[in-house]
Formats: sequence, structure tokens, C-alpha cells
Amino acid sequence: MHSTPTARRSEGLVGDPPTDDALVIQESLERPEIFARLYDRHAAEIHRYVMRRLGDSHADDITAQTFLIAFRNRARYDVARASARPWLYGIASNLIGSHRRSEVRALRALARTGVDPVAESWSERADERVTAEASQQALAGAIAALPGKDRHVLLLVAWADFTYQECADALGVPVGTVRSRLSRARRKMRTALGADPTLVSDHNGAVTHG
Repeated sequence: MHSTPTARRSEGLVGDPPTDDALVIQESLERPEIFARLYDRHAAEIHRYVMRRLGDSHADDITAQTFLIAFRNRARYDVARASARPWLYGIASNLIGSHRRSEVRALRALARTGVDPVAESWSERADERVTAEASQQALAGAIAALPGKDRHVLLLVAWADFTYQECADALGVPVGTVRSRLSRARRKMRTALGADPTLVSDHNGAVTHG
């Protein structure tokens, strides 16, 4: 059961920094400058995720847009959710979706040649599950072939370590929809790669290897 922001505030001393994102957002309605704390907490992570999806050229702009949209819409945030992480990833995913052609073009270029700006950011910053050279090109091609909605779910699970519920919160869909999209995406990845991709690992009960 969620505690209310008022109850959470009473747990600390007056003047203490807000202890969770919901408090930051709530207090920023009266003190807009405090919203910067949300940026400090999450911007680097959002930036890394966007860069892995679209490359360096879009990362700064989409990260900035994500927090601008969040700031403008903060009054509608559900303060029962202590962490704003799924909310912010959802905004970023929508913005990434507007660059779908760029993402697919970059993935297909990587699949053909193994050389692409997005591939460079993967090889420098992604973990070994994603950057194994033997499967990188095939993996990129398989991801590029996914419908955008399925790709969002797959990469939120694989790269942001989201649970089903966090994906549902981020994308504004039921948990059952997340399950079906992920199952469909993993099935297509298995078909394309000939095995269950190590891109998606087991964590928090969200994904299991078939």
C-alpha cells in the first residue's frame, strides 16, 4: 500500500531534501526550481538509454525534451508512485518513437556493415550481453525488424532493467499487453538469431529463457 506524499514528508525533518521523486514533483508545483533534483537523479540514465537507441546525435535533445515535457506536465503526475523513472522513460520512448525511421535506418546499417554511430555508442557503453561482436550485426537486424511497440518493451526490459509493471507504467498499457509484446518480440528474436538472445536476461521475474 502506498504512503501518501504528506505522510512521507513527515518522516523527515522540515527543510530536508525530498526523499523520493513524487515529493520532488509535488513540491515543485510551488517551488519550480526544485524540479532540477529530478533531472539530477535521472538525466544521465535517460541520456544513456536514448543514446543506445538513436546514437549521440539525438541524445542531448531528447533528454532535454523529456524533462521539459515532464516539467510542463508535472501537475498530472500520480504522486502515489514514489519513483518517476517509468514516467520519464515513457516520455523518452514517445520521443524516440518520433525518430523511428532514424533508429531503424541505423540498426539496418549496423546489420549490413557492422559500422554505425549507434553501434559505436553500444560498443563503448553497453554491457557485454549486447556488444558481443559475433552476434551484434544479427542482433541489430532482428531489433530493426520488430514493430516499434514491441521494440520499446524489449529494450526497456533489456536496457533499463524494467519489470513488466514498470514497462506498463512507462508505456501506459496493461501488464498483459507488455507480456504479449515481449513474448512476441522474444519469439521473433529467437527465429532471427537461432537461439534465445542474451540481450534479454532473467531479472525480477520479468523474463525467463525458453
